[in-house]
Parts: sequence; C-alpha cells; structure tokens
Amino acid sequence: MTPPHLPGTDDPAASPPPGCPAHGLAAGRRRLYGPEADADLAGLYEKLRAEHGPVAPVLIHNDVPMWAVLGHGENLQLVRTPSTFNRDAREWHAVKDGTAGTTHPLAPVFSWQPICSFAEGAEHQRLRGAVTGALSGIDARGVRRYINRYSQRLVNDICEDGRADLVSQFAEQLPMAVMCELLGMPEEYDERMVQAARDMIKGTETAIASNEYVMGALMSLVLRRRAQPEEDFTSALLAHGSGLTDDEVAQHLRLVLIAAYEATANLISNVLRMILTDPRFRAQLGGGQMTVPEAVEQILWDEPPFSAMVGYFAKHDTELGGQRIRAGEGLIFGIAPGNVDPEVRPDLEANMQGNRSHLAFGGGPHECPGQDIGRAIADTGVDALLMRLRDVQLDIGEDELRWRSSILSRHLVELPVTFTPQPTQDVMTRPSLGVPAAAGGDWQVSSPAPLSAPGPVVAPDRPAGAAGPLPPPAEPVAPAPQPVPRGLWRRLTRWWRAA
Repeated sequence: MTPPHLPGTDDPAASPPPGCPAHGLAAGRRRLYGPEADADLAGLYEKLRAEHGPVAPVLIHNDVPMWAVLGHGENLQLVRTPSTFNRDAREWHAVKDGTAGTTHPLAPVFSWQPICSFAEGAEHQRLRGAVTGALSGIDARGVRRYINRYSQRLVNDICEDGRADLVSQFAEQLPMAVMCELLGMPEEYDERMVQAARDMIKGTETAIASNEYVMGALMSLVLRRRAQPEEDFTSALLAHGSGLTDDEVAQHLRLVLIAAYEATANLISNVLRMILTDPRFRAQLGGGQMTVPEAVEQILWDEPPFSAMVGYFAKHDTELGGQRIRAGEGLIFGIAPGNVDPEVRPDLEANMQGNRSHLAFGGGPHECPGQDIGRAIADTGVDALLMRLRDVQLDIGEDELRWRSSILSRHLVELPVTFTPQPTQDVMTRPSLGVPAAAGGDWQVSSPAPLSAPGPVVAPDRPAGAAGPLPPPAEPVAPAPQPVPRGLWRRLTRWWRAA
C-alpha cells in the first residue's frame, strides 16, 4: 500500500532511505505514520514499549512530537484525571506554533470544536447533558427490530449471488444506514457519505474536504429541523434545555455520527473476520459457549475499533509512566496498545468474555455516552447475517487479507466470502430469537433477549406511543409486539413501503 503524500515527507534528505536502521526515526522518536507504521503498527507499539516503557515519545504526521501512552493503567490515569490532562488542543504547543495547524492531516480529529468531547467543568456538563438526554428516550427492543430489518435488507442485496465482500457490502453500510435514520437524515445515506466518513479520520490529503462535506450535510439537517422539528435525534438536541446553538448541534451530530459509524463498521468487520478465520472462536459460537454479544466484547479487547485517539494535553508539568510531561505537550490515548499491556493481559490467548475493562470506549468524563449503539448494531447485524448465510466461508486465504492502518484505526479492506445462494426474505418478518438449526452444524448463534442486556441506544427524547400494531409475527406463537415511539414508527413505515 502506498502511503498518502504528506507535506515535507518527499524530500530525500528529510528521512533515511528504506532499509536504513534509522528509517522511521527522527530526533530519537519513532514515526506513527509512514512505511513502518503502515506495515505493522501493533508491532511498532511493542517496540516502543520495549524501548521506553508505558509512555513513549513519538511523531505524528508532519513530524509533530507527541507522547504515546501504551500502558493500560497509564491510559486510565490519562483519561480519568481532567485536572492534569484535558482535550483542549488550543493549549497544545504544536497548535500555538502552527506545526499542527488547520491544514494538518489530523486537524479534523484534534482541532477544538464546541462539543462535549473538548469541554470541561460546567460547559462539559451542559453539552454532555444534551447528548445523554437525546440518547435516553428509546425503546431498545424496538431499535433492535429496526436494526435487524436494515440488516435483512443488506443481506437481501447479496444472498442470491453466493458471494460477497462483507466489508463494503455489509459492515460499512449497516452503521451508516442506521445512524442516518436515527439522526433524521435517511436521504443523505449513500456511498459518498460512507466514504467521506471513512476518509476524514485517516489523515489523508482529502480528509479536510471530506470533513467539510459531512459538516455541510449535517448543518443542512440542523437548519431543516430548526424550521420543522421531527421526532429524531437532531430535533431532540435542538429542543433540549441546554440551549445548544445550531453550530453546537451540528458539531455534536458529527461527533455521534462519525464515532458510531467508524467504530461499528470496524467492529462488525473484525467480528466477522474472527469468526471466519479462527477455528476456536467459531467453535465456541457453534457449540453455544459464546453468544454473538460475547464475541463482540472479546473483539473490543483484541481489535478495538479505534486503536488510538489524538489527543490529550498536559495542563501543567507532570509525570506519567516514568516520563516527564511538560505543560502544553500532547499525548495519544493508546487504546490498542493499552488493551494488550502485559500488566493486565500476560496471556493474550486468555478468554476476556464478560470483562469490560478494555479501553475501547474510553473512560473518565469523556467516556463514550453512546457506546451501546455500536454494541446493538454489531451483535444484531452479525447475528442476522449468520442466521441467513449459515455456511458462509472466507473466499481467500487468511494471509491474503489486507488492511489500511492509521494512527486512529486499523481498517480491514475487504472480506470476500462464498455461501450457498439463498432467496431474499421479507424484511417485515419478525426474526426468531431462538438458536437456529445450523446447516452442517456450523452455526448456532443468537442474541440474548434485549430486555436486560443492552443499554440505551442512540435515539431522541420523544413521547411514548404507537402509531399502530407491528406486522404479525412469523411464528404461530410469539411475544406480543411492543410499542414503538411515534417518530421511529413513522420512519420505519416509510422505509418498509419503499423497500
């Protein structure tokens, strides 16, 4: 894979030639971008751990210096100590001197915005309160039925062919379709939105343009909902008592959309890859020792959707992991290296089911408030796909799988599979929640009844009520249909009729 062109990196004198022992190093710091990082970022983190311990000096794009936090405990200290470390990049030396200015490839990620992720104190409480308020008013079972129907629609698109790429045709599509619907912008769901959301966090030359495209769509949505509210997440943010401005609402929509989309697309890809390539993983699912939600949790340890987050910034001189951190220096929240810290995982083959102390969703005051939407989309979507395509098999060798890596995430390029062609299915049919009779004994998977397992899922505050009964169940005997919030029912009805 050819790394993206970055300003100042094509001068032969600027860096050693490939094969040189100093390749990937500058002023004693290893680069977290370029050939070495692209080839094996996880291995690079382990080199840094061996050389420096739990906190290591590194360089991000344009050779901007930062500290990479690699230890599990040190990462928790970083995110849980707002009196020492915050997320306001305006205090970062590299922003002040212009080396990490608005044209930096990672600027869409670290640049200060009027959102809860970058705020502190009372302002943080005001902004986060609006987000959590808009997340809190949903019937989780109704949303899972809704996610299942979108999953069935995507499976319908591929099931008759007998082969598919589960990354581009399923894992990348399902989260964006769900999020656009929940935000109230289903008409914006298309391939351009999917690719722009992916591109804007890669640190490429086109990342800033992709960010502008996404923000343009979100601001248009805000203006529409300000003029004509509906029962969706955007309208809930606008109506919240925190009094968010249009810009604040648009920025929070971007936060929710991109975080939920990117994390969930990677999570679905990684769960499916593990099922298709790891006989132990597959046997546990097939033998009933593991449910799909438990498989999702294991992947959050082994292949977290975001491998790192840029960044946190020291408010004053301090020490972390044996390193002296100066006021105004930047730190990288190291999710992937923290999850494999030998101090907490001496045996990486050990089963981590039921253990949610991974770093995948952050921690402290900025812990992801909508993390359960990713879990809901991933385990419902994977379950629905495996129920339909029971003999699905990887169509290439595991060693032929390709990845695109960046500081922020490791993205599977494609996951080609084959399976016995299947007929399409009515998306209005209520899915079975029982254990299927797996063809050939390959699959026995099911999601637990969502009465107690899932937490809140992204959705707007709205009054309870039902616009009508749900379609009749597929089985002769089935639980009584649950009421669906009016706004969600209206959008579902429009979608079913159009399907």
